Amino acid sequence: MTVPQVADAPKYRRILLKLSGEALMGEAAFGINRQTIQEIAAEIANVARMGVEIGAVIGGGNIFRGVAPGAAGMDRATADYMGMLATVMNALALQDALRTAGIASRVQSALNIERIVEPYIRGKAIRYLEEGKIVIFAAGTGNPFFTTDTAAALRGSEIGAEIVLKATKVDGVYTADPQADPEARRFRALSFDEAIARNLRVMDATALTLCRDQRLPVTVFSIFKRNALQRVVLGEDEGTLVHV
Repeated sequence: MTVPQVADAPKYRRILLKLSGEALMGEAAFGINRQTIQEIAAEIANVARMGVEIGAVIGGGNIFRGVAPGAAGMDRATADYMGMLATVMNALALQDALRTAGIASRVQSALNIERIVEPYIRGKAIRYLEEGKIVIFAAGTGNPFFTTDTAAALRGSEIGAEIVLKATKVDGVYTADPQADPEARRFRALSFDEAIARNLRVMDATALTLCRDQRLPVTVFSIFKRNALQRVVLGEDEGTLVHV
């Protein structure tokens, strides 16, 4: 008689996924690549179906970034608010891709745009998570001069996430740029203090410090590596874990 295989249980019950806006571009130079965002949504949907509660923070660099060359000469606060609006556009696109994948989600914005998305309300966000809906947090922290990495650390702390998963184009944190240095070595794990001291650019210093102080670990992994998100959630050796 064949014994049915029991799926591994997720290591984390609630996660905060940080997606860069650039991840949505695929091979394009600007905007949103529909196939790419559908593939990302499928990866997220697979993890959601495992019973993991997912909050997501998304950047806006594929459309506009306050510190990008295109913002040169602009008032920094104005440029950052434009970047926040770009994250709202990306959040709506991700919500639609998740709908296509059969997963319910809600977008909550740190900026008040109630005709388009809900305002961020912590208690409501947690209730949505408990109902099995994915909550996409848009508009960063709602304040200029703060990155979406910091927004991910903040929202992850607020919703009681057990880990922040930073999705990038690279499958972890390396001793050097792996594309430029063939001898570059991937860290399996390192401490927040080591990441800050080495200036490894895991996240910006404000985000790293907040995660360290809240004892909220961060795993950096590649969103373009098939099933990598699922392997991270299962606790397998994927990406780089940054911890206290």
